[in-house]
Amino acid sequence: MGTKIVPVTISRKPSSKKQRALEILARLKRLYPDATCSLNYATPVQLLVATILSAQCTDERVNKVTPALFSQFPDAVSLANAELVELEELVRSTGFYRNKAKNIQAACRMIVTEFNSVVPNQMEHLLRLPGVARKTANVVLAHAYGINAGVTVDTHVKRLSNHLGLTTYTNPVHIEQDLMKLLPQADWENWSIRLIYHGRAICKARSPLCVACELADLCPDANKPTVVG
Repeated sequence: MGTKIVPVTISRKPSSKKQRALEILARLKRLYPDATCSLNYATPVQLLVATILSAQCTDERVNKVTPALFSQFPDAVSLANAELVELEELVRSTGFYRNKAKNIQAACRMIVTEFNSVVPNQMEHLLRLPGVARKTANVVLAHAYGINAGVTVDTHVKRLSNHLGLTTYTNPVHIEQDLMKLLPQADWENWSIRLIYHGRAICKARSPLCVACELADLCPDANKPTVVG
């Protein structure tokens, strides 16, 4: 009589960091299917300007400022030739307005003189523009040109990626490098934009709503006391 061989099934829990990241991404897509860039813009240069203004400022505030700004200075040429004092006054309420106005004008002058008045669609060229670091460059490439060159790391992405145990870094460049290894390139901006939505709605800095969070079972920091420095 032959011996009956019973196949052994080995269960594999999605315990690796990469598996968890992919599961979190899938849930974020289900939670925020229509998530997109919150900044209002009509052209790549307007998106660039709005993103520069969004530093240390809410997108809601930027969207209140840009209609008047873009009505008067709609393109790189007009921004490059604007009176700096006038630019400063238009963007004053976004904070750090002198530095932002100076960078916007300098970036637009470079766009006009070196890129034929067209915002470049390559990371290395964007990073040459005054006031543009990887966060701004990633936003412009993803939303103006459909190019996923990296993961946009803003304050929400930085905080939530740490809470979720996907990075231990605080430096945005190192966080981006960690996330790029865990996520498919096609979903790099999907991750950022949806994590931003989740940070605004549920995982708030001062009062995270862990009890209502659909990522809580995947989050090492869920239900831990929040310490705000």
